[in-house]
Amino acid sequence: MTVKTLKLSAFVIATTLLTSCSHRMVGTWTVQRYETTTPGQQGVALSNIGTMQFKGNGSGEKNLNYSVLGIQRDDKLPFNWTWNDGKYISIESNGSDFSKTWIIMTNKKKFQKWKSTDGTNNVQIIELKK
Repeated sequence: MTVKTLKLSAFVIATTLLTSCSHRMVGTWTVQRYETTTPGQQGVALSNIGTMQFKGNGSGEKNLNYSVLGIQRDDKLPFNWTWNDGKYISIESNGSDFSKTWIIMTNKKKFQKWKSTDGTNNVQIIELKK
């Protein structure tokens, strides 16, 4: 009986610890800055391109509208998100430039800064403000 109690207690504590950090993301965030750079070339930085809403059940909605190098993007696709140890956040959304695992550079209650690559030497940085 005590082994079951210990396992249950460990599960509850682990679940609480793993989900407590993710709740920081729940809510609507403004995409304050979105930057794309390629080493050796001038980068593109965009401001206030829309919002991302993170829901407590791991889903979310984007409402983004921006233009990069003359290509217009209108991203209103739903997404799923996963918080990984406060070091990474994964966004899954078919057909979206934001669908990838991001490295969390700054993790504050009202401000997030993430960094990622697209596999072709392009680096993206996103800044979110609540």
